[in-house]
Amino acid sequence: MATRSLLRTRGKLAVAATALLTGGAAATVATSEDPATALKLCTAVPVRLYRDTVTAASIAFDYEYSLWGLMEGSVERAKVKHEVHLRSARKLQELCFKNGGIYIKLGQHLGISLVPEEYVQTMRESMLNKCPVSSYDQVCEVFKKELGETPDKIFEEFDPVPIASASLAQVHVARTHDGQKVAVKVQHTHMTDTATADRATVEVIVNTLHSVFPSFDYRWLIDEIRESLPKELDFLVEAKNSEKCLENFRKLSPHIAGYVYAPKVHWNLSTSKLLTMEFMDGAHVNDVKTIQKLGIQPNEVATLVSQAFAEMMFRHGFVHCDPHAANLIVRPLPSGKRTILGKRKPQLVLLDHGLYKELDFTTRFNYAALWKALIFSDANGIKENSVRLGAGEDLYALFAAILTMKPWNRIVDPSVDHLVIKGDDMERSERQMYASQFFPQISELLRRLPRVILLMLKTNDCLRSVNSCLLQGSSLETFFIIGKVSSEAVIEAKKLQRKSLLSRLDVLLEEILLEVRLLGMQIALWLLHLRRALTG
Repeated sequence: MATRSLLRTRGKLAVAATALLTGGAAATVATSEDPATALKLCTAVPVRLYRDTVTAASIAFDYEYSLWGLMEGSVERAKVKHEVHLRSARKLQELCFKNGGIYIKLGQHLGISLVPEEYVQTMRESMLNKCPVSSYDQVCEVFKKELGETPDKIFEEFDPVPIASASLAQVHVARTHDGQKVAVKVQHTHMTDTATADRATVEVIVNTLHSVFPSFDYRWLIDEIRESLPKELDFLVEAKNSEKCLENFRKLSPHIAGYVYAPKVHWNLSTSKLLTMEFMDGAHVNDVKTIQKLGIQPNEVATLVSQAFAEMMFRHGFVHCDPHAANLIVRPLPSGKRTILGKRKPQLVLLDHGLYKELDFTTRFNYAALWKALIFSDANGIKENSVRLGAGEDLYALFAAILTMKPWNRIVDPSVDHLVIKGDDMERSERQMYASQFFPQISELLRRLPRVILLMLKTNDCLRSVNSCLLQGSSLETFFIIGKVSSEAVIEAKKLQRKSLLSRLDVLLEEILLEVRLLGMQIALWLLHLRRALTG
């Protein structure tokens, strides 16, 4: 039976591969700017597709063969499934590194807590820290095409060794002729050449895996990559996003605008494939020791990160959707302002503004109302707003669990710290069980939700990881901030919608009750800090 299944799988993959090889090659040749590029594509794409086919078939067969005959829910099946997950994650990791570019992006999307833990752990760190590096000759090639000269002619100094490399580009340190230290982001040369063909091959793999395993429905990834990748490949879009982000803080969140920063863009040295920015010194947000050496308290950083992204999600509706540790830098506030305890106040520097999502008014209102309900254990509000966002009446509890990483009984627990994540082994085991046991339902939920909400899930997961590094879990303060900003955003939206005197009075009463609840939460926070100080 397993052999027949493997033959069916190989058959599907072979048909898809043949169609893609002929159609994909013709398409790339037709759209190429020169014969050399066309030739390069016609040799590179079949090799990548072959790797895709072999990897997909190997993973599919491993699941079918290894789990064959093992009873659902048995200890033996759970043990074998864990081993298969681990093997498959490593195969997928190897494929992503060999193919690079879009495949690294795919691996980063899989490195979130909506898939089995084995995939999360395998993908998360490696996809951020071990990306391919373009040679200096390739960097020079990009410079000549974009600015007409090599880096050594354009800059006073240019370090040929990059300080960082990501899926789409790498960053070099340079100094302009007027003495300014800058960071130069250079797009990998292969991205432009193979992006269209790579999208097609990724689509074949995801669709084929779904046909073999109907519960594996990550076809939304294809739509997301198709929409977001062209924007991420245009560095001028990224530059405009960074300026819009800061403008939103100045206009809509002036109380923390000075605490959030993005590097200034050197527009005269930037193109769609080159981005020259102000160089930023500081510590990565997960580097707790360096943050402390700078005289900054990690809990202050966690608070600032939570507030900045809560403002973006619930007030601005324009959200940086890639806030992993490599994209967040912490430095002392330039003004020199200090806390009551004499510690330096932090400033959060946002890097890599390529991936932003806009939430329309209705989506932003419903999402803020959902988080308000989650913070205040409002079961009816959770259900109502989850349904409005597309989760459905059958999967709203699962949606709430994914957002909070808590089971339903804890989500509706009225205790003030009901959503705080401890980060201990028991909680990790519980989350892993959820990802494995409810994988088909999670897949269905992801299919239903708007893609902008799926990116919010990814953003939440990145922020959770940052909090875990800074606080070894999460804190009540984090959820107080989320509750405060989301609740205030809901009130502001209702004020805009209500026109009659009676309805405005109703919103005013709701605002007063909210302030009382937030005050109660704030008092609980003070008492918690006092208890820690006395017992510490």
